[in-house]
Amino acid sequence: MTTTHPRTRLDRRYSDETATATDWEEARARLAAAELFWISTVRPDGRPHVTPLPAVWSDGALHFCTGPEERKARNLAENPHVVLTTGTNTWNQGYDLVVEGEAVRVTDEARLRELATAWEVKYGSFWHFEVREGHFHHGAGRAVVYSVAPVTVFGFGKGEPFSQTRWRFTREDKRWTSPSK
Repeated sequence: MTTTHPRTRLDRRYSDETATATDWEEARARLAAAELFWISTVRPDGRPHVTPLPAVWSDGALHFCTGPEERKARNLAENPHVVLTTGTNTWNQGYDLVVEGEAVRVTDEARLRELATAWEVKYGSFWHFEVREGHFHHGAGRAVVYSVAPVTVFGFGKGEPFSQTRWRFTREDKRWTSPSK
């Protein structure tokens, strides 16, 4: 899944006068480098569920894995809409990113092998996965893998200057592409 440049907008209401919109390539690089994300899903009864997890950026999407019986997997079976958040836990420095999209299960074994390699490169040999029967296998456990192509991404620059950038993607022919300006 290849992502082109989305429509980018600086929200002046929440940005310092000197702020400029963050370039998508900078935001994408931050997503690729981030080690920890917080995933937000919705329980069947409507209550939110949030938990930390590692994720990898590949081919224009974030990818994460979870046990098939874990709460987030059960939530996604009912409602695939998801938010992944990463950044710094400070008020006056750093940059936070919020990715909104739909979690889509990845079952193609060639793609899963590529993602397993990406996990191990990023996180080390503890995250070595075998790929079988459409799942990641780690020791005695197995995990389902999801891909989240961004629909909307928000970026929050903290400090000098404070800024809020929004990137919007459109969906055409099942591929995420940038809208015309």
